[in-house]
Amino acid sequence: MISDPAVQWAFLNIFALTNTYQEMSLFTRTNRELSIRIDEFFDTIEIGILIFKEGIKAYVNGDGNAFQNHLSKIDDLEGKADKLQRSIENDMIIHSILPQQRSEMVKLLWQLDEIMDTAKKSLMEFYVEKPHIPSSLSHEFISLAEVSGNAAEELVPAARTFFREPHLVREKLIKVYFFERETDKAAFQLKKKVFHEMDDLSLAEKAHIRYITHHIETISDTAQDAADMLASMAIRQML
Repeated sequence: MISDPAVQWAFLNIFALTNTYQEMSLFTRTNRELSIRIDEFFDTIEIGILIFKEGIKAYVNGDGNAFQNHLSKIDDLEGKADKLQRSIENDMIIHSILPQQRSEMVKLLWQLDEIMDTAKKSLMEFYVEKPHIPSSLSHEFISLAEVSGNAAEELVPAARTFFREPHLVREKLIKVYFFERETDKAAFQLKKKVFHEMDDLSLAEKAHIRYITHHIETISDTAQDAADMLASMAIRQML
């Protein structure tokens, strides 16, 4: 995994060439239907992340009905993403599509689906455990969900680009790494505030907030793992 920011930045600028759009380079017209389903899979991930962020906002603001609606939506989207992932993988195997890249493609799709799973699990944790979020932490929680979700959102355009213009993937991953670092900073500041400043909370309440915070952080961590995978795939595609 690429963890050093300086190394990430250097790698991200390799193969940054032109912004000229071209037809999906890894697919032919004979498997256009598969490329459409992959785009649908990406669309589902993007919508799921938006729903996740709105769900956290609704919970923190005490809007129970809106939270339940967002939880129901992300559950449906997670199921749709799972079906699309399996369908895409099966077609690639059955029809011997992209045999050289197939193994990596399957891993990438799995990692993207894991982002959706993590977002759903995070909202489920709020639903099941009903953590008490003090009003003084509302802004911090909403901001944390926003930046963590942004890391996942920025991953999707990079993944789309891999199929069209692999040489541009790395420069599009810059924002993924940026938001992942911002998520770490936001989570640290939130937990520091809870344990250093909020003496009115019990240790159990503080630990619960830390636990819930970790679930939100995990989305950006999963996005970073997928970004590292995409970066490696882009390099090999250029060789």
